[in-house]
Amino acid sequence: MMKKQTSKKIITGIFFAGMFTVIFLITFSLLYPQDQEKKVYKIILIPKTVDNANGFWTYLMAGARLGAEEFNVDIEIAGGNYEEDVEGQIQRIKESIQKKPDAMLVAPCSYSEMTETLRGVVDSGIKLILIDSVIDKDISESIVATDNYLAGKELGEFTKTLLTENSEIGIVGHVKGTSTAIEREKGMREGLGTYESQVRDIVFCGSSYDKAYSLTVDMLKQYPKIEVIMGTNEWSTVGAARAIKALGLAGKVKVVGFDNSIEEIQFLEEGVCHGIIIQKPFNMGYLGVEQAVKILDGKQVEKNLDSGSKMITKDNMYEEENQRLLYPFTGQQ
Repeated sequence: MMKKQTSKKIITGIFFAGMFTVIFLITFSLLYPQDQEKKVYKIILIPKTVDNANGFWTYLMAGARLGAEEFNVDIEIAGGNYEEDVEGQIQRIKESIQKKPDAMLVAPCSYSEMTETLRGVVDSGIKLILIDSVIDKDISESIVATDNYLAGKELGEFTKTLLTENSEIGIVGHVKGTSTAIEREKGMREGLGTYESQVRDIVFCGSSYDKAYSLTVDMLKQYPKIEVIMGTNEWSTVGAARAIKALGLAGKVKVVGFDNSIEEIQFLEEGVCHGIIIQKPFNMGYLGVEQAVKILDGKQVEKNLDSGSKMITKDNMYEEENQRLLYPFTGQQ
């Protein structure tokens, strides 16, 4: 008799426990539906310029778009027509704040003039990620960029192999006062070592091919013994190379520089350019979006993420890995 009662109690207990479990699961599923979609984050990317003729920014934006697609992000791109347009970029940032995105990826046009505007992004509760360049205050959640000092140093060390004790050097910079220009020049001079004293002039083209061209012509008139021109981005390198080719000085005056536009690659094949530092802008754009999503998801990220660079010369440009870097639209680098 006792066994029957005990068994009945056990069966009853199991019944009520099962009922409780069913009720709990139904309630939980109503409050927290399993098919509830994750929020689609809104990110605004503000590069220094939107210029379809410029390989670097075209590749960077392509990388960001791929990242947005893979991480299910709504991305908007707002940029100006040239890199020196500080006031224009400030206005675009202010307009973007009013749209209340979850995060902003910004490549600041100036090291010091953008700081207060970008502080407004942070004060508005928008996550700020800097890409390509930095500012004079540490207010961003993360920075995704080439290590410009190390890249410049590597270019300087390569340039030493082209020099003699009597060689004179000219530098064509891009935008004076940007962190990329500052760090690259510093690294280049460090990499040149004792040859650094042979730098005769540095000029800034404002990221204009035509201005880089004319500045190179003027520099060679003033310093006719210059044997190497060092460019600090695509515009400065290509403009200088165009001038050297037009003047019939290819081989006599060697050009080295940054980035990998189709024209730069052609100059490398022709022997007008002798070496270029390839950045990885596709990586930079993709990783910028990835960092933003991680931050918005509450995950830990690296404060400074190096997107990478590589020294390319005519001797190694046809290696399979380097071909992928030179033509990055085949996928993530």
